[in-house]
Amino acid sequence: MKEHTMESESVHDLRPAPAGRPASAGEVPQRGLRALQTRRSFLGTGAGVAAAAAWGAMGVRPRVLAQVPGERPPAEASVTVLNPRGRVPLSFIIDDSTCLVNVNKFAMPQFDAAFGGANRTYHRNWKDWPDEIPDAFVRKFGEWCAGQGVKGKYSIVPYPACVGRLDRELPGWSAKELAASLDLVRTVMMPHWDIHPEMVTHTRVIDTKTGHPYPERSLKFMENWDWTTGRSADEIGNYLAYALRILREVGLPCEGVTTPGGFGSRALPQLAQASMQSLRDVFQTEVPHYFRHLYDRGAESVAPRVEYVSGLGGDDPRCVVSVVACTGDWTGGWDNTEPEGVDKFITADGRSGRLVEVIERGEPACLLAHWTGIWFNGEERGFHIFQEVVRRLNEHYEHLVWMKLSEIARYWAARELTRVQRAGGTIRFQAPFAAPDFTVSTATTAGGEPKLVAAGQAVTLREVRRRQDLRSGNWFREGERVQVCFDLPKGESKLVVGGA
Repeated sequence: MKEHTMESESVHDLRPAPAGRPASAGEVPQRGLRALQTRRSFLGTGAGVAAAAAWGAMGVRPRVLAQVPGERPPAEASVTVLNPRGRVPLSFIIDDSTCLVNVNKFAMPQFDAAFGGANRTYHRNWKDWPDEIPDAFVRKFGEWCAGQGVKGKYSIVPYPACVGRLDRELPGWSAKELAASLDLVRTVMMPHWDIHPEMVTHTRVIDTKTGHPYPERSLKFMENWDWTTGRSADEIGNYLAYALRILREVGLPCEGVTTPGGFGSRALPQLAQASMQSLRDVFQTEVPHYFRHLYDRGAESVAPRVEYVSGLGGDDPRCVVSVVACTGDWTGGWDNTEPEGVDKFITADGRSGRLVEVIERGEPACLLAHWTGIWFNGEERGFHIFQEVVRRLNEHYEHLVWMKLSEIARYWAARELTRVQRAGGTIRFQAPFAAPDFTVSTATTAGGEPKLVAAGQAVTLREVRRRQDLRSGNWFREGERVQVCFDLPKGESKLVVGGA
């Protein structure tokens, strides 16, 4: 359930804002960096100035996300870190999914109550919608995607629409049915998808001390709207940790979180810090990430934002990555609205569409959809649209790679935070985080073959004749430059490429 705001500055929440309040989160960016000095790592008079300078050096406007980038190593102009394997990452972000419960059927009347019946968006015939999105469809979808190599993020709402907790029971379903549904997620989805909590209920805010929803039925106590406004990183982190612990109890590890609707839209710095804190605390996640933002049009970068970086010189480096979606929900919407269709993503001739725009500029193309629209009350309209999107991508491109959000987040953290130094023909890497398929481009002497020592061990590198054949352990020559792809280890490694 996501909301589209300004042309190139969007947050993902499609529900209208209350009367008198703008739908956009733009008021937060307007505060810029003034509201960011809220926690331990950023106390001190110089933090805001340093943050602004860091974002400016990377060509990012602080007002867009109102975040602190934190530390960065010095740049090495002679070495360029490329996309993994020199390809453009793709990922499929699915929101509003959970085990069995058709979340939005049960959410609709709760949203209506929060608006006091004044918002006709929630006057749909929700009683006619099925209670359940069956596991047979989860299996069908998951197995088809696995066959196509599709990866992404799949939400599991832990206490869906207050129907029941996944670590206890779901009234209306047997314990055996719930156990089977959870096992399906573990075996079919998890190998190719990150699991995220989409907060606790996706509707009413839970009192974490009692485990019950707050009695007030207003926007102030709905996860999708006002609850996070004015709250600290610790308060929001406590709430995220509550959701994460439920998923931990049912054997669903998480490296990231997804915000429902407008959750965090007016507390962006606190949300970023809370995501990092809670994921580190509950799952000891090395590179936490969160999904909050999308830009479904315009030239605004959709590359991940590596934020709140600290400790690069020590044994406990920290960061959190904001992964950004690049499309609207054009597969049927959270409330089964008419899909906008395949051409919004990519036209039949492969010449236009939002994915084409993003792929052509080499940034990760993360598609957004809602599980309700994918299933579309059994018609599977969103699924059919996505299948055609994948077919067209396969037809027109051969330099794409599907990745989980956690894989994209890890790569971008390594890309931005690894210290790279070149002296003569030797390049040294000091990496705070390991990253598979790390790919670099640099000049070399004609005929020279690169040699790699990673974590103290010599690694055999094999030359390939086509750039699209690059994989870990390969290198490709292009004129006087070489592209080398290898699994970057945490710590030190060395690449010898000859003279400049």
